[in-house]
Amino acid sequence: MGNNGEGGGKAAIALLPIFMIIIGGLAVVGIILLVFGITNYNSLVTKQVAVEEQESNIDTQLQRRADLIPNLVNTVKSFAKHESEVFSEVTEAREKLMAADSMAEKSEANEQVDAALGKLIAIAESYPELKSDSVYVGLMDELSGTENRISYARQEYNASVNDYNKSIRSFPGSIFAAMFGFEKADFFEAAEGTDTVPEVNLDE
Repeated sequence: MGNNGEGGGKAAIALLPIFMIIIGGLAVVGIILLVFGITNYNSLVTKQVAVEEQESNIDTQLQRRADLIPNLVNTVKSFAKHESEVFSEVTEAREKLMAADSMAEKSEANEQVDAALGKLIAIAESYPELKSDSVYVGLMDELSGTENRISYARQEYNASVNDYNKSIRSFPGSIFAAMFGFEKADFFEAAEGTDTVPEVNLDE
């Protein structure tokens, strides 16, 4: 009986290194998985923050243009008071843009502002004195510069969105996106022909 107990103890001691190796291996695998998970999670967070930063840049430029619109409307109105329908359309489009929350709403509202501004600026073609007015010319220069900045900000934002969306759709990002609630981001769409301010010939 004593020999059996001694033999069992020796067997347990002999198996101890094997258990240690297994436990050590599992610990290493666990650490690798933990590091892998943290790395991928942080990568998604970084790309999500990049999208948010680029969206903020778009908001800044949209606000800048929105601030120009009332002065532009008033300047055109001083030469063409009877164009009340166009003035109302521009004002309503601006208000809708300012109230937009999601990027999809901003994209839609921005297209309406573009279309309304196109009509407003087209009115200037019928008023040579308006086209040569220093206030109008200055506002148009500011508006043109703002439109260019919006176009650039849109490109940067959409590039960030594309990178982020690819990450949450592909493995292993898709797993962490599902686990931690990372959602697809919307692109800032532009209707065809709305990337620039309609050209007005100020020399005529």
